[in-house]
Amino acid sequence: MSRRVAAAVALSCIAAVPGALAQTFPSGPVRIVAPYPPGGGTDILSRAIAQKLSERHGTTAIVDNRPGANGTIGAAYVAKAAPDGHTMLLVPAGYAANPALYRNLPYDQSRDLAPASHLASGPLVLVVHPSLPARSIRELVTLARAQPGAINCGSAGNGSLPHLSLELFNSMSGGKITHIPYKGSGTAIADVLSGQVPVYFMNILQSLPLIKANRLRPLGVTSPTRSPIAPNLPAIAEGGLPGFDMTNWYGLLVPAATPRETVARLQQEVSRILNLPELKQRLGDDGMTVVASSPEAFTEFLKRETAKYGRVIDTAGIKGSL
Repeated sequence: MSRRVAAAVALSCIAAVPGALAQTFPSGPVRIVAPYPPGGGTDILSRAIAQKLSERHGTTAIVDNRPGANGTIGAAYVAKAAPDGHTMLLVPAGYAANPALYRNLPYDQSRDLAPASHLASGPLVLVVHPSLPARSIRELVTLARAQPGAINCGSAGNGSLPHLSLELFNSMSGGKITHIPYKGSGTAIADVLSGQVPVYFMNILQSLPLIKANRLRPLGVTSPTRSPIAPNLPAIAEGGLPGFDMTNWYGLLVPAATPRETVARLQQEVSRILNLPELKQRLGDDGMTVVASSPEAFTEFLKRETAKYGRVIDTAGIKGSL
């Protein structure tokens, strides 16, 4: 073979590498970084996807929990990882709040991480302790306007989705419910159940047994429309605050330099996994709807969510520190 022919063959092989890698993805061990502690929704979904990747491809797929600073520790790790699609970040909705919440992020969220897929979404439920004399969204708005600052609402911490839901509620209703931040949802919910803090925006699956036992009263879900898991609960938007939308969701991201072909192949794999009947049913039982969107659709969705959360944070004057 002449040198010229050999060089041409070599160049054609190099050019074909990204496509070849994409077609054989995953071609090695996979790491899904869950930037929150084990046991939560982010961790559970990460483990479900990792297990199915291992079963289908015979490769090692691990979940790497890197909690702290509202998910920014794990995000910073993935932002600096090799851009080969084998290290990915699975985040909840609060990820979109970080650019507005923290002014000194150790990475640029829009530059250093590339959206791969919007995985699933579902609402929170606005619940109140039965001692609070509000049986609808309109009645709670009336109370909040008549007694500004007198009613308390708990959350898992500053900048958490329940906190942002409350601030959006305050700004849209013209009332004032006081935010009481906790270091985690467990202690917050305990005080809601005791009536000490009578208002909370709660995970829908977590709320249903408490609602059934009459320990909490539901007023509405935070999604624009009713949830299939609890169709009798009105949306806050239809209960008096048109346009209210603060949906919980999960998404998958990779280092920004990951080839587009690899990202597309990853999205196809994740979409296949999420639409497996057993996993789709499991997510449905948790109050989540499978989305499995394209990278392009998730990019646009993330831009809208980031802008929305930014407006809520700026209006409420919420400040975070790392």
